[in-house]
Amino acid sequence: MSVLKKMRGIMVLNAAVKNVLSFLLRVGLSGALLWYLFSKIDVGRIWEVLRGARLEFLGYAFIVFFVVNLVLLARWFIFIKALGVTSPARDVVRYYFVGLFGNLFLPSTIGGDILKIYGLCRNSSQKTRVVASVLLDRLSGFAAIVVVSVVSFILGYRFLEEGIIVVPIIGMAFLAGGFACVLFNEKLYSFCCGIFAKLPKFQKALMSLHYDIALMKGKRREGFGAIAVSCCSQVVYAVCWYLIARSLSQDVDLIYFFIFVPLTCVAASFPSLGGLGVREIGTVYLFGKIGMNSEIAASISLVNFVFMVLIGLLGGLSYVLTLSSGRIQYHPSDASALRGSEQA
Repeated sequence: MSVLKKMRGIMVLNAAVKNVLSFLLRVGLSGALLWYLFSKIDVGRIWEVLRGARLEFLGYAFIVFFVVNLVLLARWFIFIKALGVTSPARDVVRYYFVGLFGNLFLPSTIGGDILKIYGLCRNSSQKTRVVASVLLDRLSGFAAIVVVSVVSFILGYRFLEEGIIVVPIIGMAFLAGGFACVLFNEKLYSFCCGIFAKLPKFQKALMSLHYDIALMKGKRREGFGAIAVSCCSQVVYAVCWYLIARSLSQDVDLIYFFIFVPLTCVAASFPSLGGLGVREIGTVYLFGKIGMNSEIAASISLVNFVFMVLIGLLGGLSYVLTLSSGRIQYHPSDASALRGSEQA
C-alpha cells in the first residue's frame, strides 16, 4: 500500500513539474516573440497609437468581445443540454468565466478546462458527462476554426499569395479530425485506453467517458449546431477587431478582418501565454499584406489581448469570491472528479 502511495506521489510530482515546464515554455515563447517583434518596430510609436485611440469605438469593441464569450458560453450549454448534465446554469456560467482565467494564467494549456471540469464535478454525480461536455466543446471550437480558416484562406489567398499559411490550418484539421476519430470510434478508443491496463480503475473511467461522448452520435443536429455557433463567434470576433481598428483611426474594409482574424486564431493556438506574441506577429504579417503599418497592426492585437485579460480577471475574481464564500473546499473525494471515475 505504501508503495502505491509513493507511486501516486511521484506521478503528482511529475505532473507538477510538467505543468511548470509547460508554463515556462509558454512564457518564454511569448517573451521571445514579443522581443523579436519590438526589435523590428517602433515601440514608442505603438504607445502614441494607443494614446490616440477613440474611446467610444474601444467601448463598442469590448462589448462585442464580451458578446463573443456569451456565444461561446451558449455553445457549451448546447453540449450540457445534449448530454443531460443537470448542473445549475449559474454554475455553468461561473465556471466558463473561471475557465477563461485558467486558460490565460494557469501553467497548463488546458488549465481552464480543468477548472471547468473540477468546478462542475464538485457538486455533480454526472462527472463523466461533465468531462465529455468540456472535451466536445473544445473539439467543436477546433472544428470551427478549421472551417472558417479554410474559407478565409480561399477568400484571402489573392492577398497573401503564400501557400505556407495553409500548413498550420492543415495541422489543426488533422489534430481535430484525429481527436474526433478516437473519441467516437469505440475500437480505436479502447485500443488507446490499453496503455492504462495497469491502472484498471482509470481505464474504466476513460471507457465510461467514451460511452457518454457516444451519446452525441444520436444528436448530430446539436453537434453541427455547436460548430455553427462557433463559426458565428469567429465572425463576431472579426467585428471586434474591426472596431478596435476603427478606434485607432484605421479605415480598413471589414472583409479583410473576416479573412485575417481566423488565421490569427490558428497562429494563437501554438503554445504561448494566451497566444501573446504569436498572435501579434501573425497580425503584423497578415495586415501588412494590405499595407497596414506594423505598429498599428501590433496595437490592434495588443488591445485584443488586454480584452482577454480583463475578461479573464473577471473569471478569476469569481473564482476567488467562490473560494472565500466557502462554496469550494477541497476534499479527498474531489480527486475522483478530475478522473471522471463515476458514471452518470
